[in-house]
Amino acid sequence: MKFSKQKQAVSLPLYQAFSSPISEDPNHALVSPLRFFSAVSPRLCTLCAASLLLLAGITYIAWPSEPDLEVMRVRLDWIRVRTSPRFLIDISLYLEVKIINGDVYSMDYRALDVAMGYRGRALGHVRSQHGHVRALGSSYVDAELELDGVEVLNDVVLLLEDLAKGTIPLDTVTEVDGRLGVLFFGFPLKAKLSCEILVNTNNQTIVRQDCYPDELSNKQTLEDSIAGEQHRASTR
Repeated sequence: MKFSKQKQAVSLPLYQAFSSPISEDPNHALVSPLRFFSAVSPRLCTLCAASLLLLAGITYIAWPSEPDLEVMRVRLDWIRVRTSPRFLIDISLYLEVKIINGDVYSMDYRALDVAMGYRGRALGHVRSQHGHVRALGSSYVDAELELDGVEVLNDVVLLLEDLAKGTIPLDTVTEVDGRLGVLFFGFPLKAKLSCEILVNTNNQTIVRQDCYPDELSNKQTLEDSIAGEQHRASTR
């Protein structure tokens, strides 16, 4: 018997080629990340710069600043110098002070203090009551100093020379202490204005007045002199 060997055909799996998912649309193009960020960066930088400038402007406008003081009017009612038996000065001076609030918040001031001196030595001072200044507004405060029989001890020689000239230089320091209200917070504020006033003792008039928003250039300010006078008076 002859046996014939039959070969069986082995079937292999069929593989099908898939097309690429990339669209064949000619208008479709791939954008690389580098090109994307390079296109967005200038716009983003411009937006950030504009935001920073806007924030800086708002901070500049809203940041609290010191109030400004202006002496709108000075009137001399009288001034007399008595040389016997002691050197005494009688003077009555009226000032109209303008408080300017340049902030976008309202301001409350506790008091307005006006001190007067002769050649850096304190003669006296007057203090007004508290007040309120609206935002971006101003307020007028009247201050009247009336000094009767203030003794001059250390500057007698200079006082005699000034009397011979017919003019006496006076110093005034106007100071305001306030508080700026921002929501539930408060910021202390302080402003000071110094004036040099030259008065004529013959016709009782003001010859010249110069004001500047600085402290007196003397070695001893009027405030220190007033504090010393008050201390000496309390120890007597």
